[in-house]
Amino acid sequence: MSFPDLMTERLRLRPLRLEDADALHPVFADEDLMRWWSSGPHKSVAETREYVTQNCEGERWQTWAITTIQEDVALGWVVFIHSEDRPNVREIGYILNRAAWGTGIAREAVDRVIRYGFEELGLRRICADVDPENMSSIKLLKILGFQQEAHLRQESETHIGTRDSLIFGLLRDDWQNVSP
Repeated sequence: MSFPDLMTERLRLRPLRLEDADALHPVFADEDLMRWWSSGPHKSVAETREYVTQNCEGERWQTWAITTIQEDVALGWVVFIHSEDRPNVREIGYILNRAAWGTGIAREAVDRVIRYGFEELGLRRICADVDPENMSSIKLLKILGFQQEAHLRQESETHIGTRDSLIFGLLRDDWQNVSP
């Protein structure tokens, strides 16, 4: 699937490449960071390479590597997941290297993908599925204008056990009323 590079003042979000696996391995091997991911921490670079390969080749998602304009090294990624039965809706997901936390990079990257979704793809809704204990992600979604819409009890089977899910949503109409 082909999709564009997305630029911000500091960042270049570009389609994920197989070569990004080595740079992303520390992210996917980080036990604390992966606590809220759907799969457990990666044990080897080979496992990360396989995972990156799957995310490069998927037909149901668009995955952007988060890089800085100065350096083309993947710090994390933002993904849009779609299904054929909901063509104007995407689920968003993101992960960022712990070394880049607190810099505003996650907010800037996710905001840019949201803008792409609403302005260029014409989406009507973007949603996110978050573990109730993932306070950093919940805070980011709220800052970006998402509203909690549901609390699904015992929704997911993950590497840390059965987990609840919080569903957050952002409608284009609401986003247009708060975006600059």
